[in-house]
Amino acid sequence: MSEKEDLAKQKAEAAARAKAVALARKQAKTEAAEKPEGDMDIAKQKAAAAAKAKAAALAKKQAKEAAEKPEVDMDIGKQKAAAAAKAKAAALAKKQAKEAGEKPEGEMDIAKQKAAAAAKAKAAALAKKQAKEEEAGEKPEVEMDIAKQKAAAAAKAKAAALAKKQAKEEEAAEKPEVEMDIAKQKAAAAAKAKAAALAKKQAKEEEAGEKPEGEMDIAKQKAAAAAKAKAAALARKQAKEEAGEKPEGEIDAAKQKAAAAAKAKAAAAAKAKAAAAAKNRTAAQESEEADTPSEISPNQSKLDQIVSAIESHVGQGALLENYINRLSKDVPTLVANPDTYFSIAKFLRYDEQLDFSYLSELHGTDFESHMEIYVHLHSFKMNQSVALKVKLDRDTPVIPSLVPLWSGANWPECEAYDLLGINFYEHPDLKRILLGEDWKGYPLRKDYEPYDVEV
Repeated sequence: MSEKEDLAKQKAEAAARAKAVALARKQAKTEAAEKPEGDMDIAKQKAAAAAKAKAAALAKKQAKEAAEKPEVDMDIGKQKAAAAAKAKAAALAKKQAKEAGEKPEGEMDIAKQKAAAAAKAKAAALAKKQAKEEEAGEKPEVEMDIAKQKAAAAAKAKAAALAKKQAKEEEAAEKPEVEMDIAKQKAAAAAKAKAAALAKKQAKEEEAGEKPEGEMDIAKQKAAAAAKAKAAALARKQAKEEAGEKPEGEIDAAKQKAAAAAKAKAAAAAKAKAAAAAKNRTAAQESEEADTPSEISPNQSKLDQIVSAIESHVGQGALLENYINRLSKDVPTLVANPDTYFSIAKFLRYDEQLDFSYLSELHGTDFESHMEIYVHLHSFKMNQSVALKVKLDRDTPVIPSLVPLWSGANWPECEAYDLLGINFYEHPDLKRILLGEDWKGYPLRKDYEPYDVEV
């Protein structure tokens, strides 16, 4: 054992003894105040024995601690602390000596002892504190260098991570739209492929498990639904990440472009729809034309015969139009001028070669732009039917009555008058036959509104 360790042990033993003596005196005073003289001696002896035992135990403990500490720790720091404690104790002793000049001698001794004990205790505490601080402050240079290196490495790693993040954001911001779209498409394709692979894998596992057909279908549907949901979630996440990395200006520009693209798409869809509708109409017309036979109708010769006879007897401008009605059993149809309507009807009725003696039908129609009268005639001599039509002004629909030519036109003309308001002048008894005379309006007109809502 070195001289320094011996010195430390001696100091520790002295401090412990001083502390034990002070404690014994304190206990002796306390006990003396309460006990008789006989008890006082026994108590003093017990206190002294206890104080010695405690001092010995404390000395041993401090000796062990001092023996375990390396020599480096028992160095200048402790010497400085001891010197400072001594100086402080000396100053305190001087101060107390001055103050004790006025006190009796008994009190002076006790005060000096207390002051010395307090100074030693304070010095010991100060020495321990300084020793701890010096131990914490006197780390080897190697440990300091390692700590600095670790801090520097952590700072570099953090800076590198920040640089990578900024580089990614700049790359995402600098990418053109085409690359962004390609990236989105690739991400979507990858998600779909992953979903398909997952669905196949699940299907194989289910087949291996030999599930019934019903359970297999349900499992496949669930797997497909889950894969679609996963793919959709992944696509949304990627879209959000891409949108989140863009600056605000680019986000606004992207929104405007998306809106413009949506408008363009809607316009294109509308054009395509219109084109499809036009195509459908053209196809319908073509189909009608295709349905219409290209060969000449068997009634075409009879139509030509009737038209020729009318033009030669009534006049060249008597007919506005003539054609074969393919939708009505190839009936020859004559469209008359309102001024020549009655003359053509009279010629068809009384011509010996034509002889259309039977009126099978007469009715009116509201086309909103005009009114129209349709008369269906039949010739038993020619074994041929013909249709006579005339267009009337909708506001003032007036036309000559055919009752003088065919008595069968009586009730049909009254019906047309009753329901459409067509006036057949020179009719022998034109009246309402279905509705009352006080009825307001004409029910078969397209713009008819009931006068009495309850009716």
